[in-house]
Amino acid sequence: MQDLSPQQTAQNGIDEAVVSSILSARIRPGTRLSENQLAALFDVSRTRVREAMMRLEARGIVNVSPRRGWFVVEPSAEEAMTVYDARRVIEAGLLRTMSRLTETGRTVLNAHLADEKAAIAAGDRQRLTCLMGDFHIRIAELAGNAILVDILRDLTARTILISMLYQSDFHALQSHLGHCSIVAAMEEGDFQKAAALSVEHLDEVETGLDLTRRPDPLADLRHSLSLPPQTVAPSSKASRKAKP
Repeated sequence: MQDLSPQQTAQNGIDEAVVSSILSARIRPGTRLSENQLAALFDVSRTRVREAMMRLEARGIVNVSPRRGWFVVEPSAEEAMTVYDARRVIEAGLLRTMSRLTETGRTVLNAHLADEKAAIAAGDRQRLTCLMGDFHIRIAELAGNAILVDILRDLTARTILISMLYQSDFHALQSHLGHCSIVAAMEEGDFQKAAALSVEHLDEVETGLDLTRRPDPLADLRHSLSLPPQTVAPSSKASRKAKP
């Protein structure tokens, strides 16, 4: 593999830093990403920052607003549904292509489940958010498909942004048990069952979203001023999402 130049490494660092911050729930939907500040932080030109932002835009992670700059995306209800649809297709299809779980894979997944359980016991929601998303990426890594790892990493990042906007309650234990069921089926060598369980798990997570909620653009300022949360009417477009 060709060695990367320091500037290329810095560019990749911008991409990685933004996505990793979303995966660990350290950055919220709608956060402004200043070209000047990123250029200073990574010691690169604004042109390099802009190139990184354009790559992230193509991956559905950021968008640009004329005369205002770059922002982390705020997925709409319709976009949320398409992200979950994509994840169901990819994750179930990935599991169906697997034929065995190696001892190393078994160790990796069970250690991950133990980390989830410990985070639940500690009430560490930020770590849980990271672990819950990372579980699905780990399965793709065990399958040895680097392309799907990258795709699932981006979809998982977008899922976390969706949960920040539309998830009123965090059902950590339910998600953990769903992961346990998937791993149990993989350990049994029943990857068709694991695929079906992955779809059922994603269905449960999506059902827990309130896609009638609309983001409050003044939420951060409202919180800073200790004002009560905004009450908004349901979105007419999102109301078509009527999952029981």
